[in-house]
Amino acid sequence: MATESDDSGIRQERLNANLARMEELSKRLASALGQRRLHDAALNGPSTDVYMKAAAAYFAEMMQNPARVLEHQISYWGKTLKHYVEAQQVLAKGEFRAPEDPGPKDRRFSNPLWDSHPYFNFLKQQYLLNAEAVSTAVGDMESLPPEDKRRVEYFTRQIVDMFSPTNFLGTNPDALERAVATDGESLVQGLENLVRDIEANNGEVVVTLADREAFRVGANLATTPGAVVYRNRMFELIQYTPTTEKVHKTPLLIFPPWINKFYIMDLKPANSLIKWIVDQGFTLFVVSWVNPDSSYADVGLDDYIRDGYLRAMAEVRRITGEEQVNAVGYCIAGTTLGLTLAHLHKAGDKTVKTATFFTTMTDFSEPGEVGVFLTDDFVDGIERQTAQDGILSRLYMARTFSFLRSNDLIYSPAIKSYMLGEAPPAFDLLYWNGDGTNLPAKMAVEYLRGLCQRDGFAKGEFQVFGKPVSLKDVTVPLCAVACETDHIAQWRGSFNGVKQMGSKSKTFILSESGHIAGIINPPGRDKYGHYVSPAPVTGTPEDWKAGAEFHKGSWWPRWGAWLAKASGPMVAARIPGDSVHPVLAPAPGVYVTAVPALTAP
Repeated sequence: MATESDDSGIRQERLNANLARMEELSKRLASALGQRRLHDAALNGPSTDVYMKAAAAYFAEMMQNPARVLEHQISYWGKTLKHYVEAQQVLAKGEFRAPEDPGPKDRRFSNPLWDSHPYFNFLKQQYLLNAEAVSTAVGDMESLPPEDKRRVEYFTRQIVDMFSPTNFLGTNPDALERAVATDGESLVQGLENLVRDIEANNGEVVVTLADREAFRVGANLATTPGAVVYRNRMFELIQYTPTTEKVHKTPLLIFPPWINKFYIMDLKPANSLIKWIVDQGFTLFVVSWVNPDSSYADVGLDDYIRDGYLRAMAEVRRITGEEQVNAVGYCIAGTTLGLTLAHLHKAGDKTVKTATFFTTMTDFSEPGEVGVFLTDDFVDGIERQTAQDGILSRLYMARTFSFLRSNDLIYSPAIKSYMLGEAPPAFDLLYWNGDGTNLPAKMAVEYLRGLCQRDGFAKGEFQVFGKPVSLKDVTVPLCAVACETDHIAQWRGSFNGVKQMGSKSKTFILSESGHIAGIINPPGRDKYGHYVSPAPVTGTPEDWKAGAEFHKGSWWPRWGAWLAKASGPMVAARIPGDSVHPVLAPAPGVYVTAVPALTAP
């Protein structure tokens, strides 16, 4: 019969073995970090100018309004001291408990020990008091220009979030409990996860968000039947197999963003926008963009328009025999669809019958949260780095977008993987999120400089094939879908762009949720609703929303009805390809899974 002493000895042996494994892993870690390639320092964070402006503004506030600064400080000191005294009083009574916790609740601190254990509760409450004090001080800086203030607020929030006690092993009760319960096994597994991620990303720390072995594109993702019917250097054109005997006469062509891969619209049948469209009786074509390597360095937006948009439209017309197509652009692909439509209008070309824009920015005067990364300190660094690499690596873009939701996409996954030693979840959306793409160097700089920074499309200054185009040149009937909490393409900017377009027929739909969930929102779940209004797309976004009517559930059927009216009578369903366009590969094609030969870093 095993004794308590025997059990203690076994656990000690296990702990010693885990410590030895950690030593071995530490050597691998050092080796993996040594593979990190040097890159432009500007890509690591904002210039020191941001912090100098913040410091100058704070001292200006002290000089101009010392009473308010003192009020802030005294309030902070008072709350901090009060909590300290309360904690001491409880301990002085010999009670092992935390003082009253006024909240507010924060999901980072879900472990009961944050509320009940004196040590952890003290850390949590002091952290939250500090976070509140810093945020208040920054928020009250009146002498900062609006753009600088937004940047200071954003990066201050990033710093505050980074220093949360949940992000450190010694102050995270979940991690400490797991380490004790597993005799250090969880820490060993966490270190293995960390080393694996660094090795897989050439020395960079990029947390794996989803189980990479749980999914395979074409097997259990992107499974809607179809075929590649055209391919060039820029894209593959996928035509989807009809599921109805009759289809609408006018074909539908979707241009997804080339920042990510198209199968976000076809993750699985239950939430596949692509499958839903096909099931509604539309002949659907989708562009699958190439994932560029450094040989694409000189590819610009004109190339995407000529060899991507115009070529895809031409091939769809040839295959279907139709003179017109209905087009959809998602995110950056929507911005470029707008440029293409403006060019076609000036050329007198009526190829596009209607246009739909998903989460599309065309007026960048109010870029929203992502605007903190569109200033010269970052863009200059991107320009230098892309000139060296020939591409803007997916790593930099993924990291930028992740920091827009750092607690959800960086710190929480890192805690689970590296501190708790958990395996990444089998989550299709997170798998797609980690399956990023590169951008050609020229295109990336043109987009950031000409469209984002200079707002060239809205100002009528951005050139397509050497001639300026403007939003008023977008004249086809259009439907725009924006998302209420979108942190990449904020809905107010989307509204302002649509407002300036020259079309006489505009439908604007505001979906609940964000950049992905607001679009991939199938009928039947009623998870997110949407706003619509019969009023013209004029005035301010806030006024439009105030007069709009909320509808429960997905916007897909509403858009489907709008699209059906613009898609002509029903005709016999079309099988993918024809004698001139033979099937080159089954959907989802080969570009979506190809790995670029030269990828930096």
